Amino acid sequence: MTQPEALKTLLNSVALGDISPEDAIAKLKHLSYERVGDFAHIDHHRALRTGFPEVIWGPGKTPQQIAQIMEAMRNRTSVIMATRIEPDVYGAIRAIVPDVHYYATARICALKSPPSPDHKPQIPGTIGILSAGTADLPVAEESAVTAELYGFGVQRLWDVGVAGIHRLLNNLHVLNDADVLIVVAGMEGALPSVVGGLADCPIVAVPTSVGYGASFNGLAPLLTMLNSCAAGIGVVNIDNGFGAAVLAGQILRTAAKLKAKSEKL
Repeated sequence: MTQPEALKTLLNSVALGDISPEDAIAKLKHLSYERVGDFAHIDHHRALRTGFPEVIWGPGKTPQQIAQIMEAMRNRTSVIMATRIEPDVYGAIRAIVPDVHYYATARICALKSPPSPDHKPQIPGTIGILSAGTADLPVAEESAVTAELYGFGVQRLWDVGVAGIHRLLNNLHVLNDADVLIVVAGMEGALPSVVGGLADCPIVAVPTSVGYGASFNGLAPLLTMLNSCAAGIGVVNIDNGFGAAVLAGQILRTAAKLKAKSEKL
């Protein structure tokens, strides 16, 4: 544990009765971080504060730095993952951390194996994830893998964009079964609006940078989604599949907490 003197003082205060265990927990939420070399400070208590552990952003870091951070996080958090990892970077990380697993389409490295087909989600509910086109799969899979690593149930539905709307209409059971939907689309970004007119659950829209010149690397679908006439749609940043998964997960976690509170009444 980092900051040992502060922790010792806090524990002594609890033992002496000067501070309640509840107040101590509140202080611990903002106490622990660990220095790694001269390039990182790992926030070990982020999961305690927010429900989700710190995640490593891959671009801009060397494979050696990513590997060092992963090793420092080992045994300290339930999920250790790095996003936007290209295959050559993964190879270099694996040479240092042999048990790292790579999700190629999602470009995610994690010290956690894929869940088995019969795994039981840790949080009740299903996150349905839709992609408009096959070219959107890297972002959609980033959402799906992130959600699965965090223990949520996921149902995928790929390549159901508005250019062939019958593909979506033939799979309405995915929309009906989902408790939260993540909808990933590039080009003009119309799919979330269509889904918003069909689904009765929250929708997280993800614009991608897929498209011809006038899509402006994702700006056009971003504006389309922000201007949607369908209610109940929240929009994350361009290509932010990871952020969409966390938002969908927070929605399910909040629902679970509300249910637990109501059962206590």
